[in-house]
Amino acid sequence: MDAGGGGRVRVAVCDYGAGNVRSVCAAFERLGCEVAIAESPDAVLEADLAVLPGVGSAGSAMAVLRERGLDEALRERYEAGRPILGICLGLQLALDESEEDGGVAGLALVPGRAVRLREGRVPRIGWAPVEPGGDAFYFAHSYAVESPVVTGLSEGIAAVAESGPFLGVQFHPEKSGAAGARFLASVLERCPSRA
Repeated sequence: MDAGGGGRVRVAVCDYGAGNVRSVCAAFERLGCEVAIAESPDAVLEADLAVLPGVGSAGSAMAVLRERGLDEALRERYEAGRPILGICLGLQLALDESEEDGGVAGLALVPGRAVRLREGRVPRIGWAPVEPGGDAFYFAHSYAVESPVVTGLSEGIAAVAESGPFLGVQFHPEKSGAAGARFLASVLERCPSRA
C-alpha cells in the first residue's frame, strides 16, 4: 500500500509484551506496508500509522509502555492528529482507565473505561458480526469498552470507538480473514500522504 508520496506506508507496531505483535505485523506486511516493531518513542512518532495491539493484561502493558516512553509518544502523536489504531487490549489501554488488575490508569486518548464482561461467556471468544456493516470478526476478550465515542457494536457490546486520530476495535482484524484485511486496508486509507 503506497502512501501518496510514492513510498510504502510505514507502520509501527508498539511492542509492550503483547501476544499478537507478530501476527499484526504479518497482516500489514501482506498489505504491502513497511512494518517495524516499535520499542522506542522515535519509531512511534516517525511512522505513518502507529498500532497499539494487544493480548495480555492492562497493568503489565501500561507498565511497559511507560518504561519505554511509548505512552508519551502515543499522546504526542494523538495531539498532532496523526493516526493510531488500537486493537483489543490496545483499544482498552487508550481509555481513561480499566478496572482490570485492580484499576489501571490508561493513556486517556479516548474518554471512558474498560469493564469486565458481566453477562454471557467470559472470556468472549469467537466470530461475531459488527454493526454497522454486518461483517463478522474474531473476538477474544474479557473486558469491554464503556465510552461516549463508541461507533460500532457487536451483540450489544462496544466493538469500535473513535476519538480524533485514534480508531480502536475490540476485535482482532489480524485473525479475521478477508474481512480483517479489508478493515486494515481501510485504516491505511486514513494515513496522510508523505511528501
